[in-house]
Amino acid sequence: MIILIDNGHGSNTEQNGKFSPLLTEDMNIDKDFVNKGRFREWKYNRVIADELVASLKAYGHDARLLVPEETDISLSERVRRINTLCNKYGAGNVLLVSIHSNAKGNGAVWENAKGWEAYTTRGKTKSDTLAEYLYKRAEKNFEGRKIRTDWTDGDRDKEADFYIIKKSKCPAVLTENFFYDNKDDLEYLTSPRGIHATVRTHIEGILDYLNSLK
Repeated sequence: MIILIDNGHGSNTEQNGKFSPLLTEDMNIDKDFVNKGRFREWKYNRVIADELVASLKAYGHDARLLVPEETDISLSERVRRINTLCNKYGAGNVLLVSIHSNAKGNGAVWENAKGWEAYTTRGKTKSDTLAEYLYKRAEKNFEGRKIRTDWTDGDRDKEADFYIIKKSKCPAVLTENFFYDNKDDLEYLTSPRGIHATVRTHIEGILDYLNSLK
């Protein structure tokens, strides 16, 4: 199984909605995630993705970073890379997890939306199975934090026509790892405890999914 980890956005992704409001003096946010006084989503996504790939490799799996470039790569190019591997090895031998962080607003003001969630495409697919394992681990590892769900189709994941998961031929899930325009969420997701919980949730969810295929 080839495990593709997609790190959302890039260093040139500076449009509204991909960074936090200006950080306040009382906030202790790791400088590795900050540029010009604001948290940058792409920086966080890259750290989580890099740790995921390294950890999954340590478990003996073929894990790959979808976008090794620092700059943003178009969604169409990301999908081309995914489906090239699907065509070569079979879609059933590839899976994708796309790493993101969430925002309610456009980076102008602090908002009150918060929590962790995961998305699949519409309808029942293997992606729903992968998402369900991620949710189970999220509820355990993020104890006390808000987990955002949608049970209308019988499972916890949310559904949307996000291009990268809709166009990929393999099972694909997009995770939104808390809200970076919510002060409480931002301080948690950038803390050592939050980073560890986020990485563990993804690793354990992916490993649970792979074990279910045996």
